[in-house]
Amino acid sequence: MKKLLSTLLVASLGGGSALYIQQKFFKPEENFANHQTINYAPPVRLTSSSNAISSSAPDFTGAAEASVNAVVHVTTQMEEKYNQLNYDPFHQFFYGQPQQPRIQQGSGSGVIINKDGYIVTNNHVIANADKIQVILNDKRTYTAELVGADPQTDLALLKIKEKDLPFLAYGNSDHVKVGEWCLAIGNPFNLTSTITAGIISAKGRNINILENDPAHGQFPIESFIQTDAAVNPGNSGGALVSTNGDLIGINSAIASQNGAYIGYSFAIPVNIVKKVVSDLAEYGTVQRAFIGISIRDIDAKLAEEKSLKDLKGVYVNGLTENGSAEVAGVQLGDVLIKVEGFEVNNVPELQEQVGKYRPGDKVSVTLIRGNKEITLPVTLKNKDGNVSIIKKEKVETKEVKAIASLGASFEEVSKADLKKLGIQNGVQVTELRNGKLFTSGIREGFIITSVDKKKISSLADIDNAMKGKTGGILIEGVYPNGMHAYYGFGM
Repeated sequence: MKKLLSTLLVASLGGGSALYIQQKFFKPEENFANHQTINYAPPVRLTSSSNAISSSAPDFTGAAEASVNAVVHVTTQMEEKYNQLNYDPFHQFFYGQPQQPRIQQGSGSGVIINKDGYIVTNNHVIANADKIQVILNDKRTYTAELVGADPQTDLALLKIKEKDLPFLAYGNSDHVKVGEWCLAIGNPFNLTSTITAGIISAKGRNINILENDPAHGQFPIESFIQTDAAVNPGNSGGALVSTNGDLIGINSAIASQNGAYIGYSFAIPVNIVKKVVSDLAEYGTVQRAFIGISIRDIDAKLAEEKSLKDLKGVYVNGLTENGSAEVAGVQLGDVLIKVEGFEVNNVPELQEQVGKYRPGDKVSVTLIRGNKEITLPVTLKNKDGNVSIIKKEKVETKEVKAIASLGASFEEVSKADLKKLGIQNGVQVTELRNGKLFTSGIREGFIITSVDKKKISSLADIDNAMKGKTGGILIEGVYPNGMHAYYGFGM
């Protein structure tokens, strides 16, 4: 009994001591509890909870299933062009036969845009190809016809003979917002039907990847959609798709020091794609419209210099005489802020908006003049300063049998180029292979004006001049830089 009483006494003293220490040296329990619950979130939740982490994750399965069968694998073959670096003049002497051309192969992606077999891809995927093949996601293979190509937007249109194909519906790239999720679908490194995901990182990007040569009518349009979806070699020409499964762009380029993806990729906006594809299908060439102004991006320095109140829009610092803008009433010093209601804040954004229209189309242009906002109707013109549709010049490129030994492809020269060079006639050498012209020293671009003093204006003229010809041949002509040249060889 005494032992039990002793135990209870010790326990009571211990409990009292603990209670005294708690009250003396620590904060009240209610404060401790408040401190613990501030910004507190359990590290683990049941998946059945309404707050489950997985509920906020994007689901791409629907978009992927709706898109993957409309993206194709594009493969190309081309004969390697001979030049002074890879041509061996002693090959035939030692081996008894002419040096055979080597076949170069390439690959990329493409997107089926209607059920009748029209496919859009990049121009750089199919450029100079002698043969283009399209492999569907179900492994069916077709030889493709090149309908048309546009280096200025890096787009090309192909056609295969098939019906009822799965295709991607056009979205609206003007409505795409930075931060939205997207999918890139293509065939990187020949890994067919590969899908990656990312977000729209930026719009209206100009990366100066397309050739700019105004002297020869090259006015590239670069207003890329930038994404962080992984894109690698082989993805070119593939689809950039919204989470709804709509086509919003054609993947075209990556920013990389080593040729592989490092975080940035670029796609051609689908609204430009729609316009270019429609023109290629209908006219064989792109109907490019011009607004007739030169502009500057507005920065803080220009705003201070010109007393501009904000940095929005683009500054008009030049007008083409009798161009669309001048005729409509645009003035030097105006700040252009919108085209058809869409904001433009730099050169690429203006190019993108104007690039959606054809010569003869009327667009509303909103600008700031002084402190007033003005909207003007502008009728866009073509490069020649009128509203006519420009049709593709049909040139004969098929080689005539009698001139096959020359080892070249030819194209008749346009009247404009003849006038520029100050000549009356000529046929241009567009491609050289292993043949008489190459071994004689003629280079690509040379315009043949006469063969053995006979005037040359067409392929038929060359054929007639070469028929039954033996012995020596004298060819006269001029290069695009104006240099005249003479070449001789034996048949």
